[in-house]
Amino acid sequence: MTNSDELLFSTCVSGRIDDGVLVVTIDNPPVNAASAAMRAGLLGAVHAANNDGSVKAVIVTGNGRIFVSGADIGEFGKPPVDPSLPDVLEAIEQSAKPVIAAINGAALGGGLEIALACHYRIASPAASLGLPEVKLGIVPGAGGTQRLPRLTGLAVALDMIANGRAVKAAEALASGIIDAIADNPLADALGKLKSDEKPSFRKTSDLAVQAESTDKLEPIASKIRSRARGLAAPLEAVRLVLASATTAFHDGLADERNTFIRLRESAESAALRYVFFAEREAAKVDGVKDVAPRSVKKIGIVGTGLMGSGIVVSALDAGYHVTGVEQTDEAAQKGLERIVGLLERNLKSGRIDEAGLAARLSRLSVSGDFAGLADADLVIEAVFDEMAVKTGLFRRLDGIVRPDAILATNTSYLDPDLIAAATQYPERVLGLHFFSPANIMRLLEVVRCARTTPDVLATGLAVAKKLGKLAIVSGVTEGFIGNSIFSAYRREAEFLVEDGASPEAVDAAMEDYGMAMGPFAVFDMAGLEIAWARRKRQAATRDPSARYVDIADRLCEAGRFGQKTGRGWYRYENGKRQVDFEVAEMIDQARSSKGIVPRLVAAKEITDRLLAAMASEGKRLLGTGVAARAGDIDLVMINGYGFPSHKGGPMYQAGLADSPAI
Repeated sequence: MTNSDELLFSTCVSGRIDDGVLVVTIDNPPVNAASAAMRAGLLGAVHAANNDGSVKAVIVTGNGRIFVSGADIGEFGKPPVDPSLPDVLEAIEQSAKPVIAAINGAALGGGLEIALACHYRIASPAASLGLPEVKLGIVPGAGGTQRLPRLTGLAVALDMIANGRAVKAAEALASGIIDAIADNPLADALGKLKSDEKPSFRKTSDLAVQAESTDKLEPIASKIRSRARGLAAPLEAVRLVLASATTAFHDGLADERNTFIRLRESAESAALRYVFFAEREAAKVDGVKDVAPRSVKKIGIVGTGLMGSGIVVSALDAGYHVTGVEQTDEAAQKGLERIVGLLERNLKSGRIDEAGLAARLSRLSVSGDFAGLADADLVIEAVFDEMAVKTGLFRRLDGIVRPDAILATNTSYLDPDLIAAATQYPERVLGLHFFSPANIMRLLEVVRCARTTPDVLATGLAVAKKLGKLAIVSGVTEGFIGNSIFSAYRREAEFLVEDGASPEAVDAAMEDYGMAMGPFAVFDMAGLEIAWARRKRQAATRDPSARYVDIADRLCEAGRFGQKTGRGWYRYENGKRQVDFEVAEMIDQARSSKGIVPRLVAAKEITDRLLAAMASEGKRLLGTGVAARAGDIDLVMINGYGFPSHKGGPMYQAGLADSPAI
């Protein structure tokens, strides 16, 4: 090969010769996935370099901001296409010419495995490196569990692989994953190859795994196993990583590959891949594809209670200037203390540093003066969920904020169209339904009101993305997507109790199924009074022939509002949940008043009925257009209500998914 404008090794892999160095560029948009064409091109480039005496080294880099994002998941479930990624990496590692990975951006999954097989690694400061395969129900399948421990040691490899945790370049350098950091990795790699002092090249497979004590490793492994909650992939990841210290390299590769293939065919992995693609589809929102969002630099938040303070912290984390407003200066001071407390908690946990804390506080003001909202681009209300309170606030904001400022309601159940009607410009109103704690929970329901303009909706979605939220668009209905499904879930859970199941039996069945918490434990945690108020609002219009369970009403009438009062469906002592025989008596009385003879309700009936109730309500939401697709519903339930992601969601379980998992 000689210097030329471009050498094509496949449709997405090209090369050029620079002073005897073959620079190989992967360009497989949108995320530089390791597709069959990419693998073939990369293998062809390595072979070409080794067959050309004029080539002294190879540099592999990616086009744009991504090195390689990972495997092409779209190939899963289809007949394999040669070359496999392990074959490509074997050729890279055994290359007689040194191969340098110039990691220009994200190197995830198969992308990091490619880099690990190279003989030297240089990354940009913003590069992200990780092996997140467990999040898809699989393990690395091209040497990740065997090569990474040889560079980092077992403890770091366990954390990264079994938890699917990615690291930035600085941490990768400190742990031995990469050899250098450079603003321009490609230019730096070329410079090193042209200098008199060449890099120290090495084959990762030749390195020995450094010995680490059981006392150090076992707590890490035990924590991973406990968090796995029965999932196979994290457990297999632990096994494979630990085995790398005692197993010959190629034997470890074979074990890893067999495990990868077995897990790839599992129901667990199929569901997780469905969830992965559902997130991609959720970003495709009708009516906003070519609509430019408005500029948002300053966000106003009215109400700095538990929800409002969480929204404030989320906005500060995203880099916004934030003005928090309360009814009084005293309430504002308490709100400021609450916000600072959340930020200091993040400082203590290491999520931010002292400079990050100072930067956030410099962009924050909290007061009892609504005039501070005059220059806000977006105002989010997080006040008490009562129609009169919210409509009164929106009328007041009309005289304060700019006519082009967007107003967002954080209501959980109220009709946002009625709230929007209270303002002079209802077209600038949308719903932003955060989940508590708002600075932690990833889900954000973006509610398209009847008169919300496309650019306002596009702005809400852009803000959600900057906040790091998973935005799911919902139409208007009481409770939107999530609380509508959850209300059906709650109703069926209460039917089960009235039929004969105990609250703890219902909770146990759903927790065994994989839910983070059973329904009645969740009710107590959230507080029973909000749902009670909703039921009282609906009483006048409730169909008298419809089945109605009043046990929760009886609990509330007795002052049992959940954890906050120490009594709800359960009794709480020293923060521990305990079965309360007073509740059992109240349930018996409620059954007797209706002449219901309780029967034994098996765990399978509990899970079947609760899943069916959620799916039935989901079908209604799809039929009315409140939800655009079944995948959106599943994502809401997984990210907002603790539905196990490895089960795919209630719609997926009911066979109502938009498309089968790949």
